[in-house]
Amino acid sequence: MRTLLVRGMLAGLAAGLLATVFAFFVGEPPVDTAIGLEDSPSTESHADTRGEARPGHSAPHDDTASHGHSAPHDHSAPHDHAAPHDHAESSGHAAESGATSGHAHGDDALVGRGVQSTFGLLTGVTGYAVAVGGLFAIAFAVLQGRVTTLPPRVSAALLAAGGFTVVVLVPFLKYPANPPAVGQAGTIEDRTALYFGFLALSVVAAILAMAAGRAAADRVGAASGGLLGVGAYVTVMAVAGALLPAVDEVPNDFPGSLLWDFRLASLGTQVVLWGALGVTFAVLAEKALGSRAPQGTGGPVAVRQ
Repeated sequence: MRTLLVRGMLAGLAAGLLATVFAFFVGEPPVDTAIGLEDSPSTESHADTRGEARPGHSAPHDDTASHGHSAPHDHSAPHDHAAPHDHAESSGHAAESGATSGHAHGDDALVGRGVQSTFGLLTGVTGYAVAVGGLFAIAFAVLQGRVTTLPPRVSAALLAAGGFTVVVLVPFLKYPANPPAVGQAGTIEDRTALYFGFLALSVVAAILAMAAGRAAADRVGAASGGLLGVGAYVTVMAVAGALLPAVDEVPNDFPGSLLWDFRLASLGTQVVLWGALGVTFAVLAEKALGSRAPQGTGGPVAVRQ
C-alpha cells in the first residue's frame, strides 16, 4: 500500500504540472477578461442592482473551480462555492477561478494577480493533484485483486475514467464553474453547500452502485451486473439533479462566449489532470505490481519492492 500511495502522489504531481500548463495558457485568459469586466464601473453598478441571487442554477470545481471555492484561479479543483471565484477549488471540479464578485484582483489585492496566475496557480493545482493522486492510489489498492483482476494498466485507466465522471463531470453538469464577475457574495455558502452536497452524493451513489453491480454479477454475470450498477448510479443522480435547486447568477449582459470559454477551460484542466494521472499511475503501478493481478484469489495483489 505504501509503495502504491507514493506512486499515486508522484503521478498526481506529474498530472498537476501538466494541468497547470494547460490552465495557464487556456484558462487564465478568460479569467483575466472576466476580472476586467468585474472591475469595470458598468459591472459594479450592475452588481448593485442585481439583488439577491436565487439558489437555483449551476455553479467542484477544479479549471475546476469557479464554484467560489477558495484557491487562486486554480483550474483544477471543483468550483465556486466558497471563496473567491465561483469554482475555485473542486472534485470534483478542482481549483480554477480565484476571484468572485467583490474580490480585489488588481494592485490593491492582498496577493497580486501576477502571483495568483503563476505561483498561486501552480501550488493550487499541484497540491490538489497530489491529494487526488494519493486517494486514487488508495482506491486502486482496494479494488485491484478484490473487485477486478484486470491488468493494472487497464484497472488504472478505468478508475481514472470513473473517477473523473463521478467526481468532476457529473457535479459539473449540475453546477458548472463560473468566472469572476459571476455570482453573488451573499450566496457563496449556499452554493458551496449545494455543490459539495451533490459531489458527496455522486461519490456515495457510485460506491453503492458498484457494490450492487458486484453482487448482481455473481448471479447474472459481470456484464449484466456492471450495466445494473451503471443504471442505478445514473438513475439516482438524474433524480437528484432534477430535485436539487439550480443557481442562476449569470448577469444578462455577461458575454456568453466568455462564459463558455471559461467553463471549457475549467473542464479541460480536469480532463488533462485525470487523464495524465491515469496514464502515469498505470505505468508506475504496473512496474510495482507486475503485468497482471493475481486471478482467482479474491485478495489484494502483492507489491514489488
